Amino acid sequence: IAAGSLIGCATAPKPPPTANVNGLMGPAEFQSLPSQPADHRIAYGKDPSQFADLRIPSTPGRHPVAILIHGGCWKADYASLRDMAPIADALRTEGIATWNVEYRRLPQPGSGWPGTYEDVGRGADYLRQIAQQYQLDLDRVVVVGHSAGGHLAMWVAARKRLPPGSALYAADPLPIRGVVDLAGPGDMATEITVEVGACQSHVVEQFLGGSPVDVPERYAQVSASKMLPLGVPQVLVWGDHDNLRPMWLGKKYAKAATAAGDSVDLVIVPRLGHFEVASPYSPAWPKVRDAIRSLLQSQ
Repeated sequence: IAAGSLIGCATAPKPPPTANVNGLMGPAEFQSLPSQPADHRIAYGKDPSQFADLRIPSTPGRHPVAILIHGGCWKADYASLRDMAPIADALRTEGIATWNVEYRRLPQPGSGWPGTYEDVGRGADYLRQIAQQYQLDLDRVVVVGHSAGGHLAMWVAARKRLPPGSALYAADPLPIRGVVDLAGPGDMATEITVEVGACQSHVVEQFLGGSPVDVPERYAQVSASKMLPLGVPQVLVWGDHDNLRPMWLGKKYAKAATAAGDSVDLVIVPRLGHFEVASPYSPAWPKVRDAIRSLLQSQ
């Protein structure tokens, strides 16, 4: 389809108030944002958590695709793909198809290393199975993730650099145009320093099956910062009032990725916290939307 087909064709409804007592959005407000049902729910594996929601624009032609990956500290009781549904709706009105991926989360059987990463990789690659039926343009795919999902989105962008001996290796991962990381960790060892404030527990070692000293190869094979250069453009979006994943995390990653030769844009949004950057109703949304559109239209 022509680039002009990415222009919005509908207006989203106004949501309820979303600020908590601190003036910043909290998880309850974030998860109460309105959304519409997906067009299709499709299993990419046999586990109950191995599915994704597909939304398709009403405009004709082959549609670019945004793979969406939700956060929630990799915990099943914290979040689900419902968190990214409002963004999925907003992108559909922009002429962009969305593939909102669910995956196994702690403590579900098979979650953590390597299962969660296998799920996200398999979910991304499954677009090849449905592209013809749903008129998806796999030459124009980006990955968008929030919080822990931003970590997974960056890993999707990086996984082509995995060594063949890795448990996570895939011979021909789906190519992507770029990645938009909404306040997600680029390095899992560094995440340990903030995880208690963000996740209320020591989740990283549970998720990866040990400390960076115990299983260094696992940290190296899931952390985008250890797999640089990724070879695709990256946009990091951070609220300057984020008290769950402090902004210095984004700055540290952007500096390392730029030094490695990658194209990295760190977008800092004033007066916003951790959840606003993933809301299509917040002042951050135009910046997120424009980043997605720019990556899809790049060559």
